Amino acid sequence: MAPETKTRKQRSALQDVVTREYTIHLHKRVHDLSFKKKSPKAVKAVVAFAQKAMGVKDVRVTPSLNQAIWARGVRSPPRRIRVRLERKRNDDEGAKEKLYVVASVVEGVTSFKGLETVVVEGDE
Repeated sequence: MAPETKTRKQRSALQDVVTREYTIHLHKRVHDLSFKKKSPKAVKAVVAFAQKAMGVKDVRVTPSLNQAIWARGVRSPPRRIRVRLERKRNDDEGAKEKLYVVASVVEGVTSFKGLETVVVEGDE
C-alpha cells in the first residue's frame, strides 16, 4: 500500500486586513549573543516573528518600536515586548506583495503576566 500524501491547505493572508497584539519574548532570541549584536538581532527577530505570524514578507518597523528595543542600548534589549502587528493592503503600483505589515510597540504595558494574543477591532 502506497503511503498517503497529505495535502495542506495554504492559508491565504489576502482576504483579511487585521490587527493583532502579540508579546514577543526577545530574551530567548538574543540569548548567547555577543553584546554588540543583541539589539540588532532583536529587531531582526521582531521582523522574523511578524513574517511568520502574519504570513507576509514585507514588514515595516516603526521608529517607536525601534527606539523601544534600543532604549537600553545595544547590550540589553528588553526581555519581552508587546507588539501591534497591522496587516494592510499595499496600494503601490509596482508592489511585489499585495499586503504589508506595520509593526509598532504597544505603550503602557507594565506587566506581561497573563497577556495573550489579542485581535484589535477597527482601530482606524
